[in-house]
Amino acid sequence: MSVIGRMLHAHPDDAEGVAEKVRAAVEACGLCAQVCAVCADACMREEAVELIWSARFDLDCADLCEATQRVLVRRTAEEDGFVMAALEACAQACDRCAQECERHTHHEHCRVCAQVCRQCARACRELLAAL
Repeated sequence: MSVIGRMLHAHPDDAEGVAEKVRAAVEACGLCAQVCAVCADACMREEAVELIWSARFDLDCADLCEATQRVLVRRTAEEDGFVMAALEACAQACDRCAQECERHTHHEHCRVCAQVCRQCARACRELLAAL
């Protein structure tokens, strides 16, 4: 089990028993944020002008993933719907970023980014369903 998984399972505020889904979403968001940042940088280094839009989607997605990850590890905001709103926003950003990157899968960085974004959106929605 990952360190974050151990920490979340040790947290006394897991009445819903969703620590494993929280862990999956936290890890997916962290990975997605990093992959999107690398993809954005790669897009800006390519000569294709249309990749500027991909870089913008990448950066927006990375920011939302990072924010969602931080909200998820603080188990204090689940009752008021804030966590659900963050998860839905993150999933939507991941879907939009994946859709844009899927237009450019001839670039390996876009292909990988699209896959990771889809995985992150799925993890966010699975946690949403469990809350």
